[in-house]
Amino acid sequence: MESRFHSLDVFRGMTVALMILVNTPGSWSYIYRPLAHAQWHGVTPTDLVFPFFLFAVGNAMAFVMPRLEAAGHAAFWKKVTRRFLLIFLIGLALNWFPFVRYDGDGQLVIKTFDKLRILGVLQRIALSYFFASLIIHLLKAKGAFMAGSIMLLAYWLLCLGFGEPSDPYSLNGYFGTAVDKWILGEDHLYRGEGVPFDPEGIMSTIPSIVQVLSGYLAGNYIIQKGKTWEMLSNLFVAALLLIFAGLCWDLTFPINKKIWTSSYVLYTAGLAMSVLGIMMYLIEFRKIMGFWSRFFDVFGKNPLFIFVLSGVVAKTYGLFRIADGMKDGKPVYRGLGNWMYEHFFSPAFGQMNGSLLYAIFHILIFWLICRWLDRKMIYIRV
Repeated sequence: MESRFHSLDVFRGMTVALMILVNTPGSWSYIYRPLAHAQWHGVTPTDLVFPFFLFAVGNAMAFVMPRLEAAGHAAFWKKVTRRFLLIFLIGLALNWFPFVRYDGDGQLVIKTFDKLRILGVLQRIALSYFFASLIIHLLKAKGAFMAGSIMLLAYWLLCLGFGEPSDPYSLNGYFGTAVDKWILGEDHLYRGEGVPFDPEGIMSTIPSIVQVLSGYLAGNYIIQKGKTWEMLSNLFVAALLLIFAGLCWDLTFPINKKIWTSSYVLYTAGLAMSVLGIMMYLIEFRKIMGFWSRFFDVFGKNPLFIFVLSGVVAKTYGLFRIADGMKDGKPVYRGLGNWMYEHFFSPAFGQMNGSLLYAIFHILIFWLICRWLDRKMIYIRV
């Protein structure tokens, strides 16, 4: 029986493509509702992207961990620590990139560290990967299940016990922000909510570790059972149980991506497992493959690289400013990306559709890069 699961690459590739779609609109002012995050509690399709990616990280670990552990304790820690540091530092560099900014006079100046955001998406991936690896290495699969359950319960109690008594799950009542301010400082936190608050904060990393563990446990079960109907049916049963448990917990601990609640972990892990099960049914069992599967497959073979590249490209656009009319007697400058949207995508397709097609255009560009890398058998690992 084949040991290769092409559905895992397709699942991972779909997640990366959706990540580019939601992160690269033509204008943040014109986004279809499913492509925007929930304002606070609740979940949209966009809120599934990051937990699906962490679930995929855990899936991959199920295939890699046996080789790492077979190499010995020292080799295991060297590999895991090196990967953690590299991903974290790449994320920090991406926050700092492009290392310069335009000041009020339109001059390029060096971006200093005093306002640099420390945490972010890649940093969360790095931390979640590292601690999930530690738990799996020391406790194995059964121990990882117990540890994950305890961590989700503990996080709930921390939110409830140390948050604002009147509303511990609100933006201002969430206890983790005080921890981030104390350890990192306000100047190094995300401010997208209008106040210092980091959606990839220190304390909300605890449940995100469990997100990786859920992917590992699913992957480990898939490996043990192989491509059998028993495996697939049990995978769907487990997915439905997780979704049901997440919705039940939502009644007291609301599903929330920005503080990564425990109910959110269960709900999104169940959805990820369902989607993976559907992919496995179509690809591994029914052999229904074609351009659609090949399209996503190449994204799944260089996922971290293409995610970083998409961020670099989007930020690089801002360096190339184009004069675009006058306002109050002064020239108005637009970044290259904004200029393309305003002068081509929006006039040709309208503001909403133009913003969406701008993102799809970039998915196609990055797909061509991934396709070229795949043909050359270049797989950039960290």
